[in-house]
Amino acid sequence: MTSSTTRRVLQRQILPIDGDTDVYRLYVDPEAAVLDADKYEVGSNRSAQQLNAAQMRQSTSTGVSIHPDQILDREALRLPAEERISFGSYFNAFPASYWRRYTIVSEVDLTLTVEGRGATVTVYRSMANGRSQRVETVTTGDEASSTFDFALTLKPFVDGGWYWYDVVAGDEDVVIRSAEWAAQVPADRAEHGTVDICITTMNRPDFVAKLIGQLGSTPELRPYLDEVLVMEQGTQKMVDSEFFPDAAASLGDTLRVIEQGNLGGSGGYARGQLESVRKGTATYAMMMDDDVICEPEGVIRAVTFGDLARRPTIVGGHMFSIYSRTRLHSFGEIITPWRFWWLSAPGVFGDWDFAARNLRSTRWLHKRIDVDFNGWFMCLIPRQVLDEVGLSLPLFIKWDDSEFGLRAKAAGYPTVTMPGAAVWHIPWTDKNDALDWQAYFHLRNRFVAALLHSPYERGGRMVRESLNHQIAHLVSMQYSTVELRLMALEDVLEGPYALHDKLATRLAEVNAFRKQFTDAQLQADPDAFPPVRRHKPPRKGKDDSGVPGRMSTLVRAATMPLRQLRPVRPTSRQHPEAEIPAMDAKWYRIARYDSAVVSMPDGNSAALYERDPERFRDLMKRTAEIHSRFQREWPRLAAEYRGALGDITSPEAWEKTFEPWTDQTPHADATTTGPTSA
Repeated sequence: MTSSTTRRVLQRQILPIDGDTDVYRLYVDPEAAVLDADKYEVGSNRSAQQLNAAQMRQSTSTGVSIHPDQILDREALRLPAEERISFGSYFNAFPASYWRRYTIVSEVDLTLTVEGRGATVTVYRSMANGRSQRVETVTTGDEASSTFDFALTLKPFVDGGWYWYDVVAGDEDVVIRSAEWAAQVPADRAEHGTVDICITTMNRPDFVAKLIGQLGSTPELRPYLDEVLVMEQGTQKMVDSEFFPDAAASLGDTLRVIEQGNLGGSGGYARGQLESVRKGTATYAMMMDDDVICEPEGVIRAVTFGDLARRPTIVGGHMFSIYSRTRLHSFGEIITPWRFWWLSAPGVFGDWDFAARNLRSTRWLHKRIDVDFNGWFMCLIPRQVLDEVGLSLPLFIKWDDSEFGLRAKAAGYPTVTMPGAAVWHIPWTDKNDALDWQAYFHLRNRFVAALLHSPYERGGRMVRESLNHQIAHLVSMQYSTVELRLMALEDVLEGPYALHDKLATRLAEVNAFRKQFTDAQLQADPDAFPPVRRHKPPRKGKDDSGVPGRMSTLVRAATMPLRQLRPVRPTSRQHPEAEIPAMDAKWYRIARYDSAVVSMPDGNSAALYERDPERFRDLMKRTAEIHSRFQREWPRLAAEYRGALGDITSPEAWEKTFEPWTDQTPHADATTTGPTSA
């Protein structure tokens, strides 16, 4: 007996409504696709690969664009006579291979409404290698309005591929009024789930107020929202923002603000997860950063995809740069098991500019990308997954999202980074988190995650790579970073049950400790440093500012630590020997000097680095000792952390951590409540 089915919309045609012309190419593509220069296969020679990568990034844009007055509303676009437009774009093409692989959907119906005579509509599909194929072409004829239905199978999309449609206007303007991608689904999948959106914020009152206002002012999204939970952990309150009253009014009782101490991203998200699990009324909890611009339709798409997934699935969104809004920061990420480091999945080009090369002109974008995790700037987690695998690890920041993805994967729950669902966010390439206070959390949490999930008996390359990085920081005179990394490793050795205890206090301790080091004392004023003077001019007038070859790098790696033991040049104590821009601040360049003014990657400040042979000896000795200990004790530590994982991620453990803030008196304002007891 065949069960009844019902039609369910999977994705609809959308257009930008905020007036930002920079994002138009994410929604429509007015140009002909060019693939000739975009080759997939290259030789193994490094030069050939670099040349191929450079060719792939070359712009195919001719400057053709749409005008703001062509956008009639959220769904409708006016196309002038005799012009062509493609909806083979990031937000409007249909990512068929993802639906084919991860959901119960096997066929989709595209319903397209066009107003105007003489228009031509063509549906295309692509293969995993980016080659496009025409599927069907229809014309509007003499009718003033035409609606077309296309039945489209998902069978050919095992490895990748998209569907999309192009429209060509005839002798008069046409309006592409709407388009929907839908599927017949079992009756028990007909109703959509609901989501608790969990936003952790600290001292970004305007940013987060605008975000919740954006969520609340999107009528299509409102039925999907169970609650919007804002975990307020700062001293600059969202409720004091000028944008908050309107934002709060748009959400009404759907908004709940929870105040607690600064427990970092993991503490904020864990609180949202805990509240969502205990409440039990939402199908999903979505983690979302406070400093993002959201495409609200992406939330709907993520929920819909989750509803129709073959098994409970984490559905993540992509991240575009908030500074250059057509630049996709990453298309999908994995954890390499041997190095235990996050990076883009194979075949992915980071920082891809859709304004230069849109979807139809880029072959690599058509291959389905499978991932290990998704960043919590936008990530939908089924409540069932939280119930089974637990809440976030108490890591403060860094690696909480990636560890959770690995933990869920081990329990049989995949993560999908879904095209067409995205936010705009500050890319981490513009941050200084490898050298500042975050260096502590980077290393500690990476080691914790590796102890929990590395498939290798002694963590693969983890210990050796950490040692190499430590030496690189040492020869670069980055003593504060070296000390913080040692502190991180010492804390890992304390064991898993210390993570909750340190959650609320470690950041302040880290910041207080690093203030004693000159390389951590940032100055915005260039005159804060003495003028640069060198003991003697560079040899033969050459500054050696180029990138060294492999052999030269190996020689420097062997000799630079020895140089650190020599006495410093006396003049270097009164005058820095060089000014080094952040982009050039590599260990093999910094290590040549006894002192240098080094600028920070964010462009706001610089710091004075000074070589100290005695400090170098002490730090080098401690570095060797602790890495040797990790090499010996890794199996024991891994067993200890894995045995405690269920305890430290349990709701009960987090409830205890939240106790200082769960017995406060609620605010009088009904919209902004104090923390509620789980």
